[in-house]
Amino acid sequence: MKLSVIVPAFNEERLLPATLASLKEVLPALGCPWELIVCDNNSTDRTAEIARAAGANVVFEPVNQISRARNRGAAAATGEWLLFVDADSLPGKELLAETLEAIASGRCLAGGATVEFESRDLLVRFWLALWNATSRLMRWAAGSFIFCEAAAFRAVGGFSEALYAGEEIDFFRRLKRLARRRGRGIVILHRHPLRTSDRKLRLYRWREHLRFLVKTFLTGGRTLRRREDCSVWYDGRR
Repeated sequence: MKLSVIVPAFNEERLLPATLASLKEVLPALGCPWELIVCDNNSTDRTAEIARAAGANVVFEPVNQISRARNRGAAAATGEWLLFVDADSLPGKELLAETLEAIASGRCLAGGATVEFESRDLLVRFWLALWNATSRLMRWAAGSFIFCEAAAFRAVGGFSEALYAGEEIDFFRRLKRLARRRGRGIVILHRHPLRTSDRKLRLYRWREHLRFLVKTFLTGGRTLRRREDCSVWYDGRR
């Protein structure tokens, strides 16, 4: 079994080096063939240069959209399984080993992991706990860490390019239907949470997040289909 690790990256010169260094440290110890792919999503900084220097296979996606970046990386992958890791995340050896155990069981079609931040803010911790509980209950993976059988990825058509946010939830809704038809499962690993950046909470005020959530609810999700409404993901703040 070959694992293709795909890192979508838009202007990630600050955090990408740590993510790639972490992956290159733990992946060789897992005992399976692997490849590392970075999708440069039309960056204007040194993202592509840093990825090449780290030995990653760099592919380019000119349209700045997370769904397209993940799909472009997947199109270049040669592994039987795909693992999508965000450029600001640090999956540990234990989490990756648990991921391979889930894959090797033969019962799993796709999955993800709970997440953790370094923040000690009580409100941040509350919302994070709420998301992790929802993730496990609904079997929706956070976009920062998603693993999926490559054949299943292709069967459901990958990530929806009509969406600029929330694409991971839409993806897992379709994967869950496929898993039921095939008698397989979706798992959200929780013993070793993914360490990921809390920068969206630091760089944007709570009222900006709240305004987006309220507008998304009132429009029935139409904001997710408009890039201009998803500024938290696309306005370039890093």
